[in-house]
Formats: sequence, structure tokens, C-alpha cells
Amino acid sequence: MSESPQPPSSRRDFVFFVLAGVFITHALLGELLGGKLFTAFGWVMSIGVIPWPVVFVTTDLVNEYYGPKAVRRLTLLAIALIVYTFGLLWLCMLVPAADISPVDDASFNRVFGQSMWIIVGSIVAFALSQLIDASVFVWLRRRTKNQLLWLRAVGSTVVAQFIDTFVINTIAFGLPGKITPAEVLELSVTNYAYKFLIALATLPLIYFGHSVVDRYFAGESNEEPDA
Repeated sequence: MSESPQPPSSRRDFVFFVLAGVFITHALLGELLGGKLFTAFGWVMSIGVIPWPVVFVTTDLVNEYYGPKAVRRLTLLAIALIVYTFGLLWLCMLVPAADISPVDDASFNRVFGQSMWIIVGSIVAFALSQLIDASVFVWLRRRTKNQLLWLRAVGSTVVAQFIDTFVINTIAFGLPGKITPAEVLELSVTNYAYKFLIALATLPLIYFGHSVVDRYFAGESNEEPDA
């Protein structure tokens, strides 16, 4: 399978703009929603795992069409925006609620006032996993001569999420002594098993995204030039 021809810059810019917006939105949602836990099939999970698979998909699409450098830049931008968001939330928590406010200070702080260890762990894990995802994706694409899309999509995600899961649980819960090392290991293995299944489940979305982008890029080459 040969490399796809480079589409005109106008369409490339538009697609990157859309993918970047989706990527950043879901990364921020994953961070903001992470404080709520739920149980699925006996596993306790953060509600942040619901928007996070979209980050996997957009990472692979950006890597496929724009390369690892674009993924790194997008990751750094997302990290900066996450840090800014938490900084702004911290400032908002310092402002006392009015007596008529339907949301009081305690409720607001309980939802948005995540501990510093969780914030640090989440940012470090996100940065490492994204950079590793991009590197593994490119390595697998070269090894398979740009074939076997499913292999590079799933392979890069499962390797990156292994790092992500163990790093965030170690920093957020292990280092501050909230849970024992054995509990960190158990929690990480359970969460990683879920993420592995999600990586497989998102494969149809990867192929669908590729199909949409390829058709969109091909559309401009078929358009008649302006007179």
C-alpha cells in the first residue's frame, strides 16, 4: 500500500483544525469529569473513560495524516490548556458563592477541586502516553510498509495506555500513600484491561475516520478549478 497523495493545503488545514478541536475538547472533558466513579461489570472506573476513547481515535488520525510532530505539538497545546483550565478553576474556587447561588462553595469545590497529586499524575501520564503513542504508531507503520492499519492503531494505543495507566495511578494514589503498592498494581491492571478492550472497540471508528478523511481529501482533487 503506497503513501496517500498529499491533498491541497486548504483541506488539510480544515481537517487538522477539526481533529485538534475534537482532541482538545475530549482531553479536557476527561480531566474535568474524572472525579466521578462508576461501576461496570464489577470494575470501578472514572467517568472520564467515556470521552477518552475519542482521544485515542483522533491521535491516530492526526498521526496518520500529519505525522508525530503534529501529535507532539497538539499534545503540548492540550497540556498547556489543561494546566490553564485547572489554574482558572482554582481561582474560581477562591471566589465565594453568593447567597442566592444554586451551587454553593462546598459543592463546586467538591466537583472541581481535585487533589494536586491527581492533577500532576494525569498531566504527566497524558504527556508520556501521547508521545509514546505517536512513536509506536510511526514505528509500526514503517515496519508494515504502511499496511495493517488495525495493527498500528491498536498496537500504539495499548502500549501508550499501559504507560498512562500505571503512571497516573502511581503518582495520584501510590506516591501520596492513599493506597498500597499492591492496590496500585490491582487498580492499574483492572483499568488497563478496560482500556485494552476499548482500544479494540474503537477500531471501527478508526476505519470510519480514515474513510471520511480520504473521501474528503479526494473530493477537492475532483473539483473543477475556478475559471
